[in-house]
Amino acid sequence: MVEKKSLRKKILFWGALIAVMAFCLFPFVMMFSSAFKLSEGQFDYPPKIIPQEITFQHFKDVFNPEVFPYFTFFKNSLMVASITAGLSVLVATFGAYSFTRLKYKGQKLIQRGVLFIYMFAGILLVIPLFQIVVNAGLYDTRLSLIITYLVQTLPVSLYMLGNYFRTIPESIEEAAIIDGCSRVEVIFKIIFPLSAPALVSVFIYAFMIAWNEYLFASVFLTSEGNFTLPMGLNSLFHTQHYIWGRMMAASLLTAIPVIVLFLMVEKFISGGLTFGGVKE
Repeated sequence: MVEKKSLRKKILFWGALIAVMAFCLFPFVMMFSSAFKLSEGQFDYPPKIIPQEITFQHFKDVFNPEVFPYFTFFKNSLMVASITAGLSVLVATFGAYSFTRLKYKGQKLIQRGVLFIYMFAGILLVIPLFQIVVNAGLYDTRLSLIITYLVQTLPVSLYMLGNYFRTIPESIEEAAIIDGCSRVEVIFKIIFPLSAPALVSVFIYAFMIAWNEYLFASVFLTSEGNFTLPMGLNSLFHTQHYIWGRMMAASLLTAIPVIVLFLMVEKFISGGLTFGGVKE
């Protein structure tokens, strides 16, 4: 009887897992399939997952600067996302360290205030941020996006790193301070190496937010030369003769860098580098 219940639970578990995975992966499978379909086969009914004829013309169109300046949009997105993620990690590291290790007046108020700001939807900040950007002379510049995305990602970055720093034994830092290290040296020589999994996770989080964001980019940018990939993808929908295969090919190429980045640093995310660091 016990074995039957156990077998039933396993079947239900794996059945539910497969159903959820199929539901999540189906849009990506259709996007991948449509990117290789001929234009005439995009609207076949019922839709076919495996194309009858495979074409690479849509990818050639995406890489054709006269049709879609993919590399310009890619360069802009990579620059904005990388700088935003790097600054978010750096600023959040010092901020989270001050929250977890230092004591000063107003600490709790500032800490709660940072998380309170995160509760506001991004669309509520469009108008005030737009006024700030215009008055600062940053309208239609990539710097306006970097500053905006940094403001967006900092609250969660501070929260994530703060929780991780609390797991690092303070005795390691105390030993370093006794040996003559300053607080800044402790952060760079102790906190940074031991927090590699958390720092990588925060970097990927901030990178993905900046890489995929569209709302603020559509408000702050007007020149095509400054467009990021989400803005570029949107422009494909407003051409006179838009082609679904071309849009799916561009969307697929936009998703690949984030997937590659995650696969490259996955071992750091899953690793716990603080394990065994000290015994108390």
